[in-house]
Amino acid sequence: MKVLVVGGGGREHAICWKLAQSPKVTELYCAPGNGGIAQVATCVPIKATDVDAMVAWAKENAMDFVMVAPDDPLALGMVDALEAAGIPAFGPHANAAIIEASKAFSKELMKKYHIPTAKYETFTEMDKALAYIDEQGAPIVVKADGLALGKGVVVASTVDEAKTAVREMMEDHKFGQSGSTVVIEECMVGPEVTVLAFCDGEHLVPMLSSQDHKRAYDGNLGPNTGGMGAFCPSPKYTPEIAKECMEKIFLPTVAALKAEGRPFKGVIYFGLMLTKDGPKVVEYNARFGDPETQPLLSMLDSDLMDIFEACVNGTLDQVEVKWKDGAACCIVLASGGYPVKYQSGYPISGLEEAGKSATVFHAGTKRQEDGTIVTAGGRVLGVTALGADLNEAISNAYAACAPISFQDMHMRKDIGKV
Repeated sequence: MKVLVVGGGGREHAICWKLAQSPKVTELYCAPGNGGIAQVATCVPIKATDVDAMVAWAKENAMDFVMVAPDDPLALGMVDALEAAGIPAFGPHANAAIIEASKAFSKELMKKYHIPTAKYETFTEMDKALAYIDEQGAPIVVKADGLALGKGVVVASTVDEAKTAVREMMEDHKFGQSGSTVVIEECMVGPEVTVLAFCDGEHLVPMLSSQDHKRAYDGNLGPNTGGMGAFCPSPKYTPEIAKECMEKIFLPTVAALKAEGRPFKGVIYFGLMLTKDGPKVVEYNARFGDPETQPLLSMLDSDLMDIFEACVNGTLDQVEVKWKDGAACCIVLASGGYPVKYQSGYPISGLEEAGKSATVFHAGTKRQEDGTIVTAGGRVLGVTALGADLNEAISNAYAACAPISFQDMHMRKDIGKV
């Protein structure tokens, strides 16, 4: 099969790395790809959000299957367009991807179908949003309704902080049109866990539980990022909690989307809070998380192409999804100053040495004509290692980071420990 993966980050490198292991995949392409992806797939210089160009290229080059990984092209209807062109594609249609593209929609869906989540209100007028914050007090959570690169959520510890977040979203247009509507919700308390699940529109198979670390600095301090590291499975996600989530959250969500005429095929990301009142949904995403994908696919012991085809064909119940024993941990190596302001173009050394004991997934890198790999983004690399247990996986991942170096390199030292 000739397979195209859409995207160019660490998540897409992990997906390409895993698909390259499938005997079904004879030719692998990635658009736009990056310096690391180029080692396992042929990179095609098309922007991930350019739906027309992507579909045209897939048709001209007779792709047998396309995997659309990022949120933006899913929300723009790339899967719909590929299918209309006769090309099987993995990922939800635009009308199902709305569970991520609109937080207001997903909250209304949960309310309608009694799926546990935080109490909330939705606002299109700034004055009413500010008045609601005064009425509710803090801590409180402010969310931009639309897509914001994983950065459109502010957990405000004071009323002033919450009001500033609202003004930045609604008045200053910090996230463009994504912040013209805001969702303001109660601040839930408890451990956070992520569960990604394969879905074929009717059947659902959860992956291992995982946990991402969003804040830029140790101790969960600093601004929100796209993710500074992740591990799986989470020790806090017990079999009892998994059973409750399946019965009260996962299956009801799939059934709700189907009932609304929006059957979901692809990967649903369940961001969960394990509160004293039981697990509740923090957010849905309509795709693989990044960096959770890196440790998760490192632990997958099944053919990923088989699973992708089953999701598209509605036969997920006929595929065995198997996982390795032990645990995995991914440490993100970022450019200094990320997620605010940073420089790129610095040479990276030590990749070969690190690759002897871990898998180094490239997120923001570029391969120069002379073969040198240089930094080309905020999150640069995701160093991912396995272990017999979580502590060993964490230790192995940090050990593998040691030989890697580039100017202003930044990483958290407490991934998996807080």
